[in-house]
Formats: sequence, structure tokens, C-alpha cells
Amino acid sequence: MQQKIFRRLAGCLVCILMSWILPSFAASPEFAQVLPDKQLTLPQDTGAHPDFRTEWWYATGWLTLPDGKPLGFQITFFRSATGNDRANPSAFAPSQLIIAHAALSDPGLGKLLHDQKSARAGFGLAYAKEGNTDVALDDWRLQRLADGRYLASVAARDFTLEISLTPTQPPLLQGDGGYSRKGPLAAQASYYYSEPQLRVNGKVSRAGRSQAVSGSAWLDHEWSTSVLAADAVGWDWLGANLDDGSALMAFQIRHRDGSKLWAHAALRDAGGKVTQFRSEQVSFQPLLSWRSPRTDASYPVQQVLHTGAIEWSLAPLQDDQELDSRLSTGSVYWEGAVTLNRNGQHAGRGYLELTGYLNALKF
Repeated sequence: MQQKIFRRLAGCLVCILMSWILPSFAASPEFAQVLPDKQLTLPQDTGAHPDFRTEWWYATGWLTLPDGKPLGFQITFFRSATGNDRANPSAFAPSQLIIAHAALSDPGLGKLLHDQKSARAGFGLAYAKEGNTDVALDDWRLQRLADGRYLASVAARDFTLEISLTPTQPPLLQGDGGYSRKGPLAAQASYYYSEPQLRVNGKVSRAGRSQAVSGSAWLDHEWSTSVLAADAVGWDWLGANLDDGSALMAFQIRHRDGSKLWAHAALRDAGGKVTQFRSEQVSFQPLLSWRSPRTDASYPVQQVLHTGAIEWSLAPLQDDQELDSRLSTGSVYWEGAVTLNRNGQHAGRGYLELTGYLNALKF
């Protein structure tokens, strides 16, 4: 009972603190800054970077049930430095917040199953450790083992997911060696790497029934202090594992009028060759939108993505993959499993994230 009360109080504290810290897009001098000449060091940089304002570990993927039916999944851990009481050694000082989201996409249900949690770091209930990925919130955890595998365990409200994610390829450093521009200014950037083509095995439990699952996943790790331009409203992002062993990442930052502010894409073939696409070479063209019956937000769930001369068609596993996280991060976004076609042929599967379609994203 005491832990439940504490979590509720912590959640209220998170909402209050988020209202203080999230509206500002400008870099603050008390936080570390993203610099273009830094070299990422792996695996040490798979751990937390508490001197930066914002950080996340993002695992998304496609699973197959024993009967062959598909599921999509998302597991996300956020770390947010508040800037408050950073020199205060007290365990009650709210210097770091941990937030977690989990979701399951099942076409048989037609809507997203999702859950969210939030708490201040500390007290053994929530943490993000440095030096190697190990982030937890209550009984939710994402941990990287010495052999490079990730173990993820999430006991959500409507499902439990226990999976291992095994690398089959080296990490993909996004942008310029991990320095990823998010706007026309050099300060509008993050440190960012991905781990594509992760092999997944484990089990999913729903309504008292446990089933074995296997599949593939994509993991993103990103940290920054100042990312978005003041007139940015949100982004469209794609991470996709292609059937031939290639990996595709693409994103665009949108102006408030919906036009492209900045974009980038990277395509790594199965042999390891990486092709980078500049902002003017990347575009997302909406084809079909879905309107949420809960929030009235309209999302372009079917799109055509251009990376240079290559055209990709994106189609969702199901239309309703909206996640309402207003009780944790304060935002509503669409995060969904999608298939990719190239030249009319199936090319792969991935996840598409659409933010800022209800309200401007507060970072």
C-alpha cells in the first residue's frame, strides 16, 4: 500500500515538474551540450548520460505468435533531468525523472494496448545507470548484458512482455558518427545511434494466457539538451528492418504549418555500407489519414517516403496505434507497426512515429 501511495505521489510530482521543464526548447547552461566533434564510445555510451537534459531508449518491433499472426510492440524508457536541486545530495531531490511507455499492436483487437509509468529516480524504484544500458521503473526493466543482448521485462496493465533482443549487426551511428542534426542550427542536435535487425525471442501474456513469440526489433538510444527549433511542432520518424538485411532510418521535423523544417535518412545495406541522405533528399508524403475517436487528432498513417531516388510505401499494421501519454510525458502521439514496399514489392517492416499532430510537442 505504501508503495502504491508513493507511486501516485511521484506521478503527481512528475506532472508538476514536467509543466516547469518541458515548455523550453532552448539549451540551458546547467546541462551538457551536444557537440559535433565528440566520438561515441560503445558499449559505455549505451548507459545513461545524466548531465544531458533528455534521453531515451526505444525498442520497437514485430513479433509472430505460434499461429503465425503478427503483433507489434513498443518499450520506451525516458530519462529527464529537471535542473532542480542538482547539487542536493538528498534522495528526495527530484533531479532525474524516469518515464516508461509500453504498447502492443494486435490487428485482432484493432486498437492499441498501452500503459505508462513515471517516477523520480531513486529509492530503488526507478533508475537509469551509467556505463551500460540498465534502466528500470518498478517492475519494468531494460538491461543490456555483457554479450550485447538486451533483456526487456514489462508487466503492463493489459499484457506482460518478457523478451530478449540479440544483435545480429553492429550499431548504426546516426548522422555524423552519432552527431545527429535536428535543425539548421548546430545546437539543434542529439547524440544518436540505433541497433537494427535485433533478433527477438520470448513470451507475451494476456488475460492469463502466455504465448511464445519471435521476431525482429529496432532499438534507438538518443540523448540531448536542445533539439527542436522554436517553431517546430513535431516529427515523423521511421526505423525499419528490411528483408535483405538492410536497415533504414528516416525522419523529418515539421514546421507548425506542416511543412518540412529539417530531415535526414540513413540506409545501411547488409554488407555494412551506409548511404546518408541530406534534408533536401528526404520527404514524407501523406497518402491516407486516420482520425482518433478519442482525441480527434488526425495522423497520416499511410505515407510515401522518398530517400533520394528511392520511393518507399508505408502502410500500418492497424490504423489505431495512438498512445495517450498525457499522464507521463504530457503528449499524445501515434507509434505504430508498418510494412514497407519498394517498387511495388514487400521490402520490410518497421515502426513509424508521428508526434505533434494533436498539440505542438513539448520537449
